[in-house]
Amino acid sequence: MMRYALGSALALAVAAVAQPALAQQASSGPTIEAGHTLLTVSAEGSTSRKPDLAVFSAGVTSSGKTAGEALSANSADMTKVIAALKRAGIAERDIQTSNLSLNPVYADRSRQPADPLEQEAPRIIGYQANNTVTVKQRKLDDFGKIIDTLVSAGANQVNGPSFQIDQADAALDEARLAAMKKARQRADLYARAANMRVVRMISISESGGYTPPRPMYRMAVAQDSMGAAPPVAAGELSLEMNVTVQFELAP
Repeated sequence: MMRYALGSALALAVAAVAQPALAQQASSGPTIEAGHTLLTVSAEGSTSRKPDLAVFSAGVTSSGKTAGEALSANSADMTKVIAALKRAGIAERDIQTSNLSLNPVYADRSRQPADPLEQEAPRIIGYQANNTVTVKQRKLDDFGKIIDTLVSAGANQVNGPSFQIDQADAALDEARLAAMKKARQRADLYARAANMRVVRMISISESGGYTPPRPMYRMAVAQDSMGAAPPVAAGELSLEMNVTVQFELAP
């Protein structure tokens, strides 16, 4: 009997210690008064801006019988391209090398014998060098002229543009304000529908933001194949912010 009583007392003591811990864990979320209701609302706000920046890439692909020959030709052509960009008004800080590669060129093996034992090993017949720069064009009206200038200078790869907003903070703040206004309106709507009122705002979290769109087109051109400068329409960009807000409702 003593052993059973001691075991029962020990079990009660363990339960008494565990209950406060469970209570503390359960109260880790938002604390509201008894009889009140916790409401979570998500809302989106957006605003539009005309882009003031066009980002694109331009490069030169050159070939040679040796690696040195391909690199030398590529370096000479790329020097002309960068010089042309600067003459056209692109600042040095807006020109950045984004890719530099050298790859072997193999002989055509499409007519190899069907038997793998009779096939020749891959044979290098030359090399191909590529150099690409990323360019920020701040005068959007001159974008078509810049492309024409690049091709005339020897660029044979053009990728872009991606229209962007250089300083997007002010526009994002407008989207935040719109999202918060919409969240409060929805909270008031739910409160009225439940015959309650909004007491306070408990928490706010946001997501989303400004992500520049992907490039619109890609061109591989020969130096003498470019006609009139291509027309480019910048349009508008939409900036969006999402907020999740917790409100405390009272009767």
